[in-house]
Amino acid sequence: MKAEAWVFGLNSIFFALVAPAYWFFSEDPTGTSALVMTAGLTLLVTFYLGFHANRMDPRPEDISDAEVVDGAGELGFFPPYSWWPLWCALALVVCVLGTVFGWWLFLIGVGAGSIALIGWVFEFYRGEHAH
Repeated sequence: MKAEAWVFGLNSIFFALVAPAYWFFSEDPTGTSALVMTAGLTLLVTFYLGFHANRMDPRPEDISDAEVVDGAGELGFFPPYSWWPLWCALALVVCVLGTVFGWWLFLIGVGAGSIALIGWVFEFYRGEHAH
């Protein structure tokens, strides 16, 4: 994760240098504050990645003399297809339309969204993909 920390660190430096120059040339408070907050957020990610990079075993990408075979093996768990994100998105659409057409529709969307979110969270505890 050291490489990622360096990338975000360089982005932090870039945004920190660009923000005052942007203010000087445009005097736009909105864009300047957005650049300052972007610099702060990238700095936050930099510290997080740097903190964890020093406390974990190096990955093959972090070792300069690593071979391709060092990266072989299981890469992790990748979930299969799922229909639950579709239902969560449709429930969100109903909630947004509920703010336009009536609060009763918003409440229906909240109910459907709760069911869809619970289904998405617990999909690997039952059914075909249960662990």
